[in-house]
Amino acid sequence: MKLVFATNNLNKLKEVQEILSDSIEILSLKDINCFDEVDETELTLEGNAKLKANHITKKYGFNCFADDTGLEVESLDNKPGVFSARYAGEPSNSENNMQKLLLELKDKENRKAQFRTAVCLNLNNEQYIFEGICEGEILKEKQGEKGFGYDPIFKPAGFSESFAEMPSEEKNKISHRGLAIQKLVNFLNKNHS
Repeated sequence: MKLVFATNNLNKLKEVQEILSDSIEILSLKDINCFDEVDETELTLEGNAKLKANHITKKYGFNCFADDTGLEVESLDNKPGVFSARYAGEPSNSENNMQKLLLELKDKENRKAQFRTAVCLNLNNEQYIFEGICEGEILKEKQGEKGFGYDPIFKPAGFSESFAEMPSEEKNKISHRGLAIQKLVNFLNKNHS
């Protein structure tokens, strides 16, 4: 089975390819000659995932899936949430986003947070949504060199290291995106193998 993953983020693409089974061939936007920027104008993760998936299906005619991910920090009323990638403004910059978040949490005791991913699958004229959540906390400073985005300051519950310190196989088993993609894989294996 071939599916387009509607992302320009090479880190996400690599992560998802590591998770997916060999029975699913992933095409990138570059593979289908799509260089469109789809503005994420929705106020929910699910809405943005649908927007991106629908754009590819309508314009290019492919079965595809898209995701949107947000970091939700309890003491900040679940911010940055849907604005996680652009939290410190445009252009999107992970380092600036992390510094802004650390500054906003400086005097806060409650550092509970969760990553949430919504995946929208457009398959044979049907649409499906899968969600993955990883609970944890925001560290006081960056730890680790791996990963991307907020990984150096996010420590998943039950672990002593940040996402950026974990081997990718370990992170993919417990991460928000890993859990959402696993639900997608299970669905495809059950219904379309």
